[in-house]
This record gives sequence, C-alpha cells and structure tokens, in this order.
Amino acid sequence: MGTQGSPVKSYDYLLKFLLVGDSDVGKGEILESLQDGAAESPYAYSNGIDYKTTTILLDGRRVKLELWDTSGQGRFCTIFRSYSRGAQGILLVYDITNRWSFDGIDRWIKEIDEHAPGVPRILVGNRLHLAFKRQVPTEQARAYAEKNCMTFFEVSPLCNFNVIESFTELSRIVLMRHGMEKIWRPNRVFSLQDLCCRAIVSCTPVHLIDKLPLPVTIKSHLKSFSMANGMNAVMMHGRSYSLASGAGGGSSKGNSLKRSKSIRPPQSPPQNCSRSNCKIS
Repeated sequence: MGTQGSPVKSYDYLLKFLLVGDSDVGKGEILESLQDGAAESPYAYSNGIDYKTTTILLDGRRVKLELWDTSGQGRFCTIFRSYSRGAQGILLVYDITNRWSFDGIDRWIKEIDEHAPGVPRILVGNRLHLAFKRQVPTEQARAYAEKNCMTFFEVSPLCNFNVIESFTELSRIVLMRHGMEKIWRPNRVFSLQDLCCRAIVSCTPVHLIDKLPLPVTIKSHLKSFSMANGMNAVMMHGRSYSLASGAGGGSSKGNSLKRSKSIRPPQSPPQNCSRSNCKIS
C-alpha cells in the first residue's frame, strides 16, 4: 500500500483489490462500468486476468485502486493463488439470478482463508437490474454476509448502482485496518453543519448561546458541539474560564482561594460567654 510521498503522484493511497467468484457472474461488467483509469495490465502475462484501475475520493483523500478480475474457471486457480498474495481487499461476487454462483462462495472463502488469510472482504450480489429473475433472496445473502463478518452490497453495473459505493466501503475498511484513519482524520472534509457550528462557537461564549435568536434545538446542538470540541469556555460561579488555561490557571485559582481563606478573620466567641451558660442549638 502506497502513501503520499512523491509530488508527482496523482493519488494519496494505492490499494490492490481482487474480484473473485464463479465464471459468468459479471465481474467483467463491474470493471467495464468504471470509465476512468487504465485497462492494460502492467505485467506482460495477463492470461485469465482482467485488469482495471480507478481513483475514488474517500474523506478528501484520493485512493487509487488496482482491480484484478480472476477468472472463475478451475484452470485459473493457480493464477488466483499467485495474485492473492499482494491483495489488500477482496470482493466476493455472485449473480443474484444464479443460485449456483451463490452456493460457490463457500469454496472461494476457503481458497481465500488458505492463500490470503485475514484480507478484508465484502460480499457483492451482481446484476440487480435483473431482480425479476432473482434466485438468491436479499435477506439470505445479508445473513450469510453477517455470519462471515462481511459487508454486503447488491450492485448493478448497467444502472451504475452501488458499484463505486462498494469499492469505497472496502477501501475504508482496509485503510482503517492499517491505521490510516489517524492520518486523514485532521484533514477530513467537514459538513456544512460542522462549519456553521464551528464559526458560531468560535466567537460566542457558552453562556451567551442562550441569548442568540435561534431555535432551542440549535442552541442545544451548539452547546454540545462546543463542549465536545473544547473550543469555548464553560461557566463556573458566574465567570467564564477557558478550557485551555491548563494547570497554571488552576494553580493561580487555588492560590487565590488560599489567600482568601487566610485573610478571613477568625471568629472568636463573645467575652461574656462562659462554658456553663453556652447552649448548644
């Protein structure tokens, strides 16, 4: 997996995905639906392997995907074993109109567990546009995916439905597994709501949010946003103390409290009071 390093690169991350499944389940259709990228394999030997590249945008970062379509025929199993060694994600594809292709997923999972153990995978039901010929119920496929700890998608290359979404979700799973989420989290693309809350909270103390001419729900959301992000001040005994004051502010406050206690004069009992006439109330 490549990271951003050279300025000539047109991507931030490089991932290699495999599309596996029985023959004639439409893996080539999924690759053909991707308009951008190259379609020629970078290796001289590509018999039984279809290749395509595409670039997706994930949380403001460009992720380049190398997609390898391994043939589902038995004579190409050795090719799958060699190409699966460097794979970082696998899409298990079946045809929703072909029950036999769905039953064959078990065999592919065994191959993956043997030659690419631990590689993230998702289950993809192809040819959703032929739902009137469906032989695999959606609920059954979803339950099977949950049983095998996989994310489930039903896609249609003809209608361009859920194709990019499935690649994006698998990319997110792979990058989070490799700890890359910590790298892009500070540079994530904020929503319009976050930007508005950040602009208001940055110039408005918490105790003045209630005075803004806004609905009550928005005021409560602004307060929660301020407390969660630590961007503002909190009210303590009628005064606002910055959250960024740190230990120095706390020590000065403690010293002032100590001084106030020492300055307070001690209360002495009245002179005419004796131990015998004192009453305990």
